[in-house]
Amino acid sequence: MSLTGIGVLLIGIAFIILSIYIAKVLNNTAGILKGVSETIEKLPDQIDDVLLETENLIKNSNETLSDVNEKISTLTPFFHIAGDVGESTRKIASSINDLSSTLKNKTVAVDPETKSKRLGGIYGTVALGYYAANKRKELKESGKIVRPAKLYATGKQRAFDIERMKAEAKQSAREGKYLIKDKE
Repeated sequence: MSLTGIGVLLIGIAFIILSIYIAKVLNNTAGILKGVSETIEKLPDQIDDVLLETENLIKNSNETLSDVNEKISTLTPFFHIAGDVGESTRKIASSINDLSSTLKNKTVAVDPETKSKRLGGIYGTVALGYYAANKRKELKESGKIVRPAKLYATGKQRAFDIERMKAEAKQSAREGKYLIKDKE
């Protein structure tokens, strides 16, 4: 065999080996593409499930948001009331502060004789309060002071009476007790 024949034979053998290798690669690629195809076929069902869950999540979120909005609208008046109370307190504190500074300025400008008279008045008021407290204590211990009924108990009794009267009025209205009958 000549060199040319051997070369052609080697080229043929190399071509067969190359063909086998390419066949294996193409076979593996076909398997991969088959797996991708199966995955793509399952994808619409999975997307439907995901979309259904997303729809339920959005629906629940909307219900929760609606509930939160309703509760916030219920609480809004309380926040307004708290703001009004805070504003009123600030105004009162400002007024007291102004009054205090005014009194301080007046006291600084007062002569010593007037200061001593005012202190005497304050001491007299404190002494009178002390005397009244001691006198009340003595009367209380002797049993001469009768304490009024507790406000809470009285209020509770009145609330009970009001509810009873409402129930009686409803019952009378059902029975037609207050209807004016036409004269025939």
